[in-house]
Amino acid sequence: MAFITLTTDFGIKDHFVGAIKGAIYTELPEATIVDITHEISPFNITETAYIVKNAYKSFPKGTIHIIGVDSELSVHNKHIAIELDDHYFVCPDNGVISMIASEVNPAKIVEITIHNHIESSFPVLDVFVKVAAFIAKGGKLDVIGKEIQSYKKMIEIQPKVNQDRNLIVGGVIYIDNYGNVISNISKKAFDDIGKGRKFTITARRYSFSKILNKYNEIVDYTSDDIRQFDGNKLALFNTAGYLEIAIYRSNLNTVGGASSLLGLHYRDTISIEFHDNPKPDFVTV
Repeated sequence: MAFITLTTDFGIKDHFVGAIKGAIYTELPEATIVDITHEISPFNITETAYIVKNAYKSFPKGTIHIIGVDSELSVHNKHIAIELDDHYFVCPDNGVISMIASEVNPAKIVEITIHNHIESSFPVLDVFVKVAAFIAKGGKLDVIGKEIQSYKKMIEIQPKVNQDRNLIVGGVIYIDNYGNVISNISKKAFDDIGKGRKFTITARRYSFSKILNKYNEIVDYTSDDIRQFDGNKLALFNTAGYLEIAIYRSNLNTVGGASSLLGLHYRDTISIEFHDNPKPDFVTV
């Protein structure tokens, strides 16, 4: 049985997603199709990379992931198929694979050439589905294209590190359904640079000097009214291992989320400054 996932910015109002699924079933009647999401912000490659990276590992080895965001073919945006971490990705070469491949090197990358004779304004349907079906039937990547050694890198998914100033400068890469703000600062980078030192996280005019392990750690359960903690801001490393600014028990329809309440938006700066232990003014002998 072939597992094929779909990640797009098509939404669900139009016919696009239904047409893609119909084409897959025509090629592979036994396929299992899973929607990761079709609600990516239009053409948002960073958001796509973050979501796919944190979803694909939950699927069985050999799963084929179709990524249809900013997928129109051009001289600057080729189509590629990648074997990585025992999974396959069929996607545009627009940098979307950067975050996924930041921890695991691809086993093989090919530039898809089977579409050289296909004129299409809907490549996910006309090209990506055919490639995914071919792979699912046991086809080799070499047959659908020519092997290449690299892919486009997305600079913005990596925070800037200034070792001399003990500073990590990152940015907002994703805002989730609760309005929580996810940065590109990983726990690994935090640990590697911080080395256990005190720190200050700055996001616009707000600052944090503590990182929680889970959301409800902000609550004092000895309090007579624990509802008073609803709406408090906090920082933690989420399950994906990235620094997140959140509002406890946020509700976008009532109290709002971190994005709206703190004024944090996609690509806004989030920084962490580490503090060296202060040297004493004198030494007592």
